[in-house]
Formats: sequence, C-alpha cells, structure tokens
Amino acid sequence: MKKLNGVLTALITPFNKGEVDYASLKKLLRLQLEGGIQGFVVNGTTAESPTLSVDERKNIFTFVHREVSGQVPVIMGTGTNSTEETIARSNEAAELGAAAALVVVPYYNKPPQRGLFAHFKVVAKQSSIPIILYNVPSRTVAKLELETVLQLSKEENIVGIKEATGDIQFASKIRSGTAREFALLSGDDASFAHFLNAGGDGIISVGSHIFPKEFVALQSREPSADKKFESHLDTINNLYLEANPIPVKMALYLMGLLSSPELRLPMVTMLDELVPKLKNSMTKSGLL
Repeated sequence: MKKLNGVLTALITPFNKGEVDYASLKKLLRLQLEGGIQGFVVNGTTAESPTLSVDERKNIFTFVHREVSGQVPVIMGTGTNSTEETIARSNEAAELGAAAALVVVPYYNKPPQRGLFAHFKVVAKQSSIPIILYNVPSRTVAKLELETVLQLSKEENIVGIKEATGDIQFASKIRSGTAREFALLSGDDASFAHFLNAGGDGIISVGSHIFPKEFVALQSREPSADKKFESHLDTINNLYLEANPIPVKMALYLMGLLSSPELRLPMVTMLDELVPKLKNSMTKSGLL
C-alpha cells in the first residue's frame, strides 16, 4: 500500500429510530467526495463502534466501500482491548476489502509499554492488511510513549499512527525519529495546521464532515488556507462541546445532511442549552 496521507474522515454512523440510516450515509459520502476527501475510516470512535453489532459493522463497511468504488481508501477500525479479538477483526476487515486497519491502544486494562509493544507487534504480524496505530489517551487512559512508537514504526506491516493527543512537540519527535514512509496522521482537528508544520502527513478528522474543502485546502497548502481555516476554529472547537460524536451529529442534522441527530446509548443527543452555541458558530462559518 502506498503511504497514507491527506484528509481522511472518521465517519459517523447515522441512526434513525435505532437503525443505521443508509440514505443519510449515502448523502454524506457523496458530499465528502465532492469536497475532495481522500479517504474514510469506518468503525472508529466517531462511528460509535462499541454499539455496532458484528453484522452492522460488516454491512456499513461494505456499503461505504461500494459507494466509494475505489476512488479513495477505506480503512476499518479494528482495535479492542483483546489482542486475539483485534487480530480477528483486522483479518475480517481484510476479507471485506479494507485498505488498512486502525488499531486503537487497548483500553480499560491499562497495559504497560512492553505490553503495548507486544500487542501491536503480534497484531501486525498476524494481520494481512497494514496496521495504523491509534494513540488517544483521553479515551484509553493508556498511551503510547515516544520510544514505543519509534520501535513499532520499524515493525513490518505497521505503516503509520493516528496521533490524537494534540501535543505538537510529541508529533514532531515522532516525525524526527521515524522514516518518511511512516505516515504521521493527526487525530486533533484544532491543531491540524501546527501538526502539518511539525511534519505531519495528514489527518483522520471529525471536522472534515462539515468542512471537507477547508481541511483539504489546508493539507494542500493552498494560498490563504491557514487564514480561512482559522476563521472556522470556533465551530471546529464547538464540535467538542460534548463527547464526540454528539456535536458533529447535531451539526450535520442542522445542515440537513442527517435525518436525525440520534445516537445510541450510552451516548445521547446534544444538550438543548448547548445547541444555540453550536448553531451560532456554524452561522458565522456560513454553514447555516
């Protein structure tokens, strides 16, 4: 697989009355592709992956893969806090046609660095598609330390990292210590411009759901892209007024791209008192 770079959207899973809303998903995918998005992640954090059934996970991926029809890579989130289950899900993703597997740091059981190294090494060795590390300690508690990332970057079949701490110095150190072939992807929307300046290759984004062209322009270093992106930072930051993907689903609903802002328990729709703040910033961004 060629090196991953560019703007990839961490896709939400639209729901309507408890079921996956494929009509809304199709509309969203079309607008994403028109906006220049360069790839998708299915079954990631933003997709509410813990609440998706095995069949839903497979059906959603198959739907997205078919709609995209080879235009851009489709990656599947396969990480769990069980190494054996992660391997099984990664090989399932390979059978479905995924370009790569996004594997999150094992959550809840808090493994030490040597455990994390062993986990990712075994997953990569036993998976038939490339592995992308996913470092998001705000959700997993355990985190990948720099030396562990550098060691893992040398392992065969580990091709990159989604670095979601928002720590630009940490990202810069990863870039300095890894080969250029190792993809350094941001998982923090607000700091994306700084991440690129630190040697980043792209982003797996939430904000690209509503600002696809702006994220792509920033990635492409188009003239005035930095200034335009900065003008939307209030809206981007408001996508985190509550836990992702609560606000982005509300934003897409307000834009008429979703039939419902519905989430699955234990996630719930956005607090009524927070919606006006989100709407106000979206209006200023020209989205409403």
